[in-house]
Amino acid sequence: MFFGKKWDPRGRHCFITGGSSGTGLALAIILARNGADVSIVARNEKRLREALEILEEARENGGQVLRAYAYAVDSEAGSQAALKAASEPFGGRCPEALFLCAGAARPSYWVEQTEDTLKQGMQTSYWAQAYTALAGSKEMVKQGVKGKIVFVSSVLAFFSMVGYSPYSPGKFALRGLAESLQSELQLYEIDVHISFPPTIFTPGYQEENKTKPSITLKIEETDGGLTPEQVAAGIYKGVQSGDFHITTGWIGDTFRASTAGSSPRNSYMWDALYAAWGYVFLPAWRKTVDWQVQQHREEHYEYLRNCGFLAM
Repeated sequence: MFFGKKWDPRGRHCFITGGSSGTGLALAIILARNGADVSIVARNEKRLREALEILEEARENGGQVLRAYAYAVDSEAGSQAALKAASEPFGGRCPEALFLCAGAARPSYWVEQTEDTLKQGMQTSYWAQAYTALAGSKEMVKQGVKGKIVFVSSVLAFFSMVGYSPYSPGKFALRGLAESLQSELQLYEIDVHISFPPTIFTPGYQEENKTKPSITLKIEETDGGLTPEQVAAGIYKGVQSGDFHITTGWIGDTFRASTAGSSPRNSYMWDALYAAWGYVFLPAWRKTVDWQVQQHREEHYEYLRNCGFLAM
């Protein structure tokens, strides 16, 4: 419990989706600096080339295998193809650790959604990770690889609010998937982890702010957020320590401990303190959020009239 051996990535093959930028690239750099073989996967070939150049500068030794692969992983076929390509330099042996960072958010109001936007929201926030976990775990089991699968969800899998209806359901779903696999994959000695980062200051965050409702931006004004490097360091530390639920900062820890259910605890003592604090703090915080939403009602109706949703 107190003196367990930490996970060491040295000499292990780590596979990272969403690895061309943001948290995925920051994780790749940490892993490369600690002696891992690293395969990064993303859609954009130009960004991948640039990311690989950065990764080369981070390598610990000349023997490491550092590669980049351009694949879309939001289908099982795409995930299988990416994993197969990444396995070839290792004689077909699948990666020993999957870091699933692919995903994107497009916040907007629920009444603005369509069938297509709801499907796209699940595609980017859930399926892009679920399919890779499926393809990767199948190969791990077939090859007898006792590896790791690390999901990257969001603090919005603990709660949600106005603007995130296209995004949060997928992140909640990732949590449910991780809970199931944490239990089931013990059959094969495969470890499962899931991270719940807060706001991450990335180019993707700048893009999501373009569609984010004004009330959501207002509520998030007090959210300090973290850099990709801070989030990646927290994920790496949590995986090293063997934590199932990985959170960064006291707010994330409070949400985690308050909603843990029967999930494995990181620390019985600290989680009890965080849960006690959350019992007092979180309902009060939610009341302030709800009050801000209610005060926004008149402005929101004006927005709906201006965009043609309501008759003038």
